[in-house]
Amino acid sequence: MAQHEISSSALIQSPAELVYAIIADYHNGHPLILPKPYFVSMQVEQGGIGSGTVVCWKMKLMGTLREFRAVITEPEPGRVLVETNDGGGAVTKFVVEPRNGGQAAVVTISTSVVIRDGILGKLEGWMTTHLLHPIYVKELEQLNMVAANWKIKK
Repeated sequence: MAQHEISSSALIQSPAELVYAIIADYHNGHPLILPKPYFVSMQVEQGGIGSGTVVCWKMKLMGTLREFRAVITEPEPGRVLVETNDGGGAVTKFVVEPRNGGQAAVVTISTSVVIRDGILGKLEGWMTTHLLHPIYVKELEQLNMVAANWKIKK
């Protein structure tokens, strides 16, 4: 078995602290950045902000509704948040790197998945990348919009 990683990054024109707070808030912030129609629903089972949170969500991928459950950790609070899936072994990281004295942030969403070795693994990796990368691009676009509007509300 081999590891395959998919990632996307974007410059978010809002304070890094705010951006991270939106990502880590699974009650109010995070649901707003999940792009439809891929993400159908999300439910908080435990906690809700940062480390110790447990979430379930449904995604529609290739016409199939799939359910996921993840435990949230923060190896570097304020900078790195990790969602570790219960069943499939996938690990998704959100990394927030401050820019412009903390007034902006480069955010990277990356997922590491286990794939088979050989030609089937290469095909799995290609398909996974082509499924998830466009979703991450949209998620980062929504994060930029949500963070900009959050500033207006406050």
